[in-house]
Amino acid sequence: MNEAHEDLTSRIHEVLPKSEGQFWGGRWHSNLDAQRLDSYNPSNGQRLASVQLASSEDVDAAVQSATRAFPTWARTPPLERARRLKEAASRIRENAADLALLDAADCGNPVKAMLFDAEIAATQLEFFAGLVLEIKGETIPTANGSLNYTRREPLGVVARIFPFNHPFMFAAGKIAAPLAAGNTVVIKPPEQAPLSTLKLMELLADVFPPGVLNCVVGGRDVGEALVRHPDVAAVGLIGSVTAGKAVLRAAADSMKRTLLELGGKNAMIIYPDVDLERAVDGAVRGMNFTWCGQSCGSTSRLFIHESLHDRFVERLVNVLAERHRPGLATDMETTMGAMINRTQFDRALSYIASARDEGATLVAGGGRPSAAALSDGFFIEPTVFTDVTPTMKLAREEVFGPVLAVFRWSDEEELFSAVNGTEFGLTASIWTRDLVTAHRAAARVEAGYVWINDCSAHHIGAPFGGFKQSGLGREESKDELFEFTQIKNVNVSMN
Repeated sequence: MNEAHEDLTSRIHEVLPKSEGQFWGGRWHSNLDAQRLDSYNPSNGQRLASVQLASSEDVDAAVQSATRAFPTWARTPPLERARRLKEAASRIRENAADLALLDAADCGNPVKAMLFDAEIAATQLEFFAGLVLEIKGETIPTANGSLNYTRREPLGVVARIFPFNHPFMFAAGKIAAPLAAGNTVVIKPPEQAPLSTLKLMELLADVFPPGVLNCVVGGRDVGEALVRHPDVAAVGLIGSVTAGKAVLRAAADSMKRTLLELGGKNAMIIYPDVDLERAVDGAVRGMNFTWCGQSCGSTSRLFIHESLHDRFVERLVNVLAERHRPGLATDMETTMGAMINRTQFDRALSYIASARDEGATLVAGGGRPSAAALSDGFFIEPTVFTDVTPTMKLAREEVFGPVLAVFRWSDEEELFSAVNGTEFGLTASIWTRDLVTAHRAAARVEAGYVWINDCSAHHIGAPFGGFKQSGLGREESKDELFEFTQIKNVNVSMN
């Protein structure tokens, strides 16, 4: 354990949120009789904090607070809303180091990578602050000389629910679009890693008027109460396909607007003309081993042309060993963290076992690391299987763990049959130096976000979202802003 790690470890308790209850109406609400949830460090199993869980009464109070605040916030001048969003971004940047350390300790992702998460969140707040004057309608020509125009208006109370893999980035980044559009927001952080969201509420408590930004902590029951609440106008969820379907069912009775960014079993396609070193680098980055593969955008299915399959796999295994070795998340030198908890840890190991049983060939990883310092954490080695076929469980289901499935291909028709043969369609990555091949492949792959000779990178302003069961709607762009508005048509007779 180096000195840098010791210094960060000693600071964890300094950065913990001071509050442990629910936040609505501009202040904290605590209930001594509330059920509690202990939060643990996935790297070492140590208890970090205990937080109170919201009751159904808490959820209702938070939504009612947001409902009362909505009319005034909706009428707030757009540039004033933008000013407050920019102030939120500024405070996040000022506290980025503490927020990154807190997330690393709470969700197991490396602290150095979590610094980037804080920057992404601040950038999203600034981006949507810059779009407030784009919430506008249009005039429509009419035959009778009347004036016909449209207005974009906010929806009301928006619930945003997000997972444990990027807790702070989602907490801060996903309030930006609905707030910019004039909605009020109630967020529910992941019960597995809620601490950075509570810290965010502390940092922003005086940035927005009371009731504009609210937070309730809890599990599936709290999320369901939010989705079913009659005064919630829209729900934005980042989660699994199963969770997305549950939101759609719960939202149906009141016809809520839904924005769903769901799971992925994403393909990376390697054509025979690639730059081998660049493509191998892409395959390692695309799998998101830094997050232990706990990312919906991970390119967890790697399709390599048979002409370079063996060379590619050999180089892949070597680069992976050089670049990613599990380590304590609070160490600035760590490049691959821990799984969030025992449930996800066991789930990933079960997929590794099933791949072995079904005949896939293990060429890297496959178990727990041997380092004594990691023995109390939920660590899994970066794992690679070859000889994977489309019918295997590893080929069809989202692992959400550090397990890469490698396929060998020769016929392009069979390739796309396999690539598109899942219920998912979130991202895809295509590697070739031939322009025609690249565009042909991009047109054929069934995914909402496609990289050519790149992977993993998100570009602010570019709409992100999936095909098929990977979601509904688009985020990270003007499209996300419009998801939280509704169009009103006005016709003025000039007679």
